[in-house]
Amino acid sequence: MLISWNWLKQYVPLDMSPAELEQRLMMSGLNHEGTEPLGDDLAIDLEVTSNRPDCLGHIGVAREVAVLFGSELKIPAVDPPEGKTQVDDLVKVRIDCPDLCQRYTARVIRGVKISPSPPWMVQRLETAGITPINNVVDISNYVLMECGQPLHTFDFAKLKGAEIIVRRPRPKETIEAIDHRIYELQPEMCMIADAENSVAIGGVMGGAQTETARKTADVLVEAAEFDPVSIRNTARALNLHSDSSYRFERRVDPQCIDWASRRCCELILELAGGELAQGVVDVGRPVPRREPIVLRFSQLKRVLGIDVPAQRVREILVALGNTETRADTRSIEVVPPSWRRDLSREIDLVEEVGRIHGYDKVPEDVGMPMVASTRTKEDRVLSKVRHVLTACGLDEAMTISAVDEPTSRSFSPWTDAEPLRSLTPVLRGADRLRTSLVPSLLAARRTNEALANPVIELFEIARVYLPQGSELPAEEFMLGITSGRDYPALKGLIEAVIAALGPAAGLEAAEAGCELLEPGQSCRLQLDGHLLGYVGRLREQSLKRFELRAPTTVAEVKLSLLVKAANLIRPYVPQPPYPAVSRDLNLVVDESIRWADVAATVRANCGQCFEDLQYCDTYRDAERLGPDKKSLLMTITFRSKEGTMTSQQADQLRDRIVTACRAKHGAQLR
Repeated sequence: MLISWNWLKQYVPLDMSPAELEQRLMMSGLNHEGTEPLGDDLAIDLEVTSNRPDCLGHIGVAREVAVLFGSELKIPAVDPPEGKTQVDDLVKVRIDCPDLCQRYTARVIRGVKISPSPPWMVQRLETAGITPINNVVDISNYVLMECGQPLHTFDFAKLKGAEIIVRRPRPKETIEAIDHRIYELQPEMCMIADAENSVAIGGVMGGAQTETARKTADVLVEAAEFDPVSIRNTARALNLHSDSSYRFERRVDPQCIDWASRRCCELILELAGGELAQGVVDVGRPVPRREPIVLRFSQLKRVLGIDVPAQRVREILVALGNTETRADTRSIEVVPPSWRRDLSREIDLVEEVGRIHGYDKVPEDVGMPMVASTRTKEDRVLSKVRHVLTACGLDEAMTISAVDEPTSRSFSPWTDAEPLRSLTPVLRGADRLRTSLVPSLLAARRTNEALANPVIELFEIARVYLPQGSELPAEEFMLGITSGRDYPALKGLIEAVIAALGPAAGLEAAEAGCELLEPGQSCRLQLDGHLLGYVGRLREQSLKRFELRAPTTVAEVKLSLLVKAANLIRPYVPQPPYPAVSRDLNLVVDESIRWADVAATVRANCGQCFEDLQYCDTYRDAERLGPDKKSLLMTITFRSKEGTMTSQQADQLRDRIVTACRAKHGAQLR
């Protein structure tokens, strides 16, 4: 925001040096970016944060200066003379989309004379970074930079039907803006139209058809309030940003709308002549009432660490525009001004007192009581998951939540519904909210392969968005992994994560049934009967689809189930003092038998002496084992809590396991 030193003096005395002013403004929250002399003026560049749109005009900055230096604020009183013709007899206004435009006002001035602006206005506008055009347009820009309320002036004679309609665009509707470019409009945009066509993109830019030009004689002055989200989406979708859209995106002061309209009309009458029609067409909701806020004086000591006298607190809050409704020795109740939408809680008032009183008055060694916040169970689970994965050699990735249509269709195991679409693509074509993390991770893998990175082990913890018809989407927290390791290794990594969380529920594996994954080298994981996720190796066709060169495995699991099942408080278990005994098993089974099923049978028949089961290898040889046969090699570890196990006891357990596997899976001991 560029501020003119000479212009600012119109509203508040500047008895200080520019350096002192810049320092005080910076310490109060308006960061000073730089100052540039322009003729006999200074252009002061201030960084205005998004929560302070009231400072996007000279009056707002002057208000801050007046409070900081205890000066008198002078806001021009506006009372433009009106003619006898009623404005209601000249123009009608209708709002068909009240969700996009909360309020619209219109005034009409007839008989204006378009000419260049006077030098004083040209100089002020140029200092503020505005290019002069003509007196009427310059006046609307002048008022914008004065109070922060965007305005627009239409050539009234070019409005068909003497009517303003605020509506959504018609299908395939376009408009030529005053930058003389054609824009195709989208359904959720707000348009200003006459009885026939669109004449402006509401809150963003006017149309070329009704712009104020040299032959304009009658002017309609628009002052309105638009929905910030709609303006932001429109400006991004059209790649069309303006001083008006910048302010509407951050909300305008509803009480200032009529003042700005009258101020604009007063200056037009003064500099361009004409006659102002009597009254104003004001359509839309009334100015919303602000709720009072109570500030306890004790909170200042608790938060700031210093005592601020109650009288000083009252002076600061009233000077900032708050209306005092009640005060006693312990607290004060105020109603925030309309231009401070960011004031809604007690802590907001504490911050206001602190920044105006001066943070430099808070000693460096002041003691402030602080209590450490407690981490939620979800935070602790995610921390444990990250610890296990990074310990296993994986790096955490961060990818955007929007993907293009082909990527979205490549892998979506959680839903068959069409993904949600964004009006504005995050990147070229990326307008679908993803339903899986896997495609994004595979794209990151492709990039790393192209850069010849030798090791690509990535995981991501993020949300996916699963459509639910007309309802808001289900936002599922997911863990996605892409790896160059083989399928058993990646499945073991997922099992390590689950083991670290210590869930009481059991993990089961079943056929994945995913087109992306190789059958026999993939599975669907279930935790306590609920679908947990998928693990597997990509098919050859899948590798080609994602333009990958090396063998790749992927996994995706629901973190919400892990959070629910996690047992982060482990009970103490004494370590048995007796040695362990291991036995190797080599079981020949049918090709269709899954290792997970054999492992479940082994664990179920080991009894209380079971300690560990390790998968070693799978061997296939049609001549030695027979067709459609395979050999599963495993190591079982036993340990007794009561004494040293004998070889005979270990052999008995081994034989019991072999018998159970023979009965359930037709296994033969090799």
